[in-house]
Amino acid sequence: MEQRFIAQIVDWNQEGRGVARVDGKAVFIDEALPGEVVEWQPVRVKKSYSEGRISRVLMSADARVQPPCKYYVHCGGCNSQHIEFTTQVALKQRAWLNQMRRLGKVLPDELMPPIYGLPWHYRERVRLRAVYEDGRLMLGFQARRSHAIVDIDGCLVLPVELSEALNPIKALLQSWPVGCVQGIMLHRGNKVIALTLQVCGEVNQTMRRQVDSLLVRLQQQSGCLWQWWLQTGRTTTLQSASVTPVLAYDLPEYQLEIPYQPEDFTQVNQATNELMIQRAMQWLQPQAGERIIDWFCGLGNFSLPIARMQAEVVGVEGMEAMCQRARGNAQYNGLAQLARFQQADLFAMSGQRLRRFGYAHKWLLDPPRAGAQALILALSELEDRQMPSRIVYVSCDPATLARDAGLLVKRGYFYRAGGIMNLFAQTAHVESMAVFDWR
Repeated sequence: MEQRFIAQIVDWNQEGRGVARVDGKAVFIDEALPGEVVEWQPVRVKKSYSEGRISRVLMSADARVQPPCKYYVHCGGCNSQHIEFTTQVALKQRAWLNQMRRLGKVLPDELMPPIYGLPWHYRERVRLRAVYEDGRLMLGFQARRSHAIVDIDGCLVLPVELSEALNPIKALLQSWPVGCVQGIMLHRGNKVIALTLQVCGEVNQTMRRQVDSLLVRLQQQSGCLWQWWLQTGRTTTLQSASVTPVLAYDLPEYQLEIPYQPEDFTQVNQATNELMIQRAMQWLQPQAGERIIDWFCGLGNFSLPIARMQAEVVGVEGMEAMCQRARGNAQYNGLAQLARFQQADLFAMSGQRLRRFGYAHKWLLDPPRAGAQALILALSELEDRQMPSRIVYVSCDPATLARDAGLLVKRGYFYRAGGIMNLFAQTAHVESMAVFDWR
């Protein structure tokens, strides 16, 4: 018989688990909320902590709600639908502050109001995996605590046009040879929706005509233009007619259109991305005559708004192919004179390499989950007069932001402000922003 215990939940962590203290040891319990009393079963026991799952909720928190998605119990796409939306955001801010305090041993002088975003239908970019079970195609997200795929017919975090397209897409791909389809991607751009088919083997002319016919039906169903791409191995190519509008997203506040391809990194939540850029520009305050470096620049999501505000910007990215795409986007938007891009290994930075970029009045950092430790450590090799006066840091991992914030404060920066952005509603994923001023 499985062991069961009773615990009172006192906190919530960055992985979306309730935190209890049992005999002086931390216990992390899936789906438990602060203030609740739960009966739980251990699933992993370590010397310093345990992990568990709920058997029963004995005393429920007011913020606990019934998840609206019929796939929620098994699907790994979301893990916070059982929490009332505004409480989700409050818990994320709380977990973020705990990370700052515990890992970085620093706190911002000002805690910014969270950027809430939309609770549903926000996810404009998605990748779904395909598997076959007894010859039947299953298309969806990976299950919780499993490598299995949860077959879905719709998704509440996707825009309605994308969610309603899943069944017609799956019905077509079911008629193709078993094992042919490996997955799909969907992107909703400003003028067109893109369907990318990830396949192994040949897609013959009959199959191509079937996809073209499907897109006609999807356009009639959704009222949106559609295009399709084919991904085989590492190659992704546009299959629709050349008259199809370019796949792009808009930043209307800055009169920008940023073209991209399905394999390029873009934010999944464009409405919140616009709010994030707005806050970054308010903090940076780019001015004509200033030189700003945008580290981990990608396609130019921040670089091009900086250039639009008449500052000179140098975007730095690890992949030369991405730099080329950013240069093309600067040219496309008439900003090539103010925005230039160059490749560098940002995880192997040193003071000597950093000096080659020259002085910049301000920095913007938007690193991946690993953070920007090497770049920040390289600052310790510079003289005080070479320091940027302000650093705006956009983070997708509170733990690495906390670490890097501690390093910046140690180097002499003042942690002026910070707070979270709810780019991924209904999940525990935390994005955040912080700003540091040279003392």
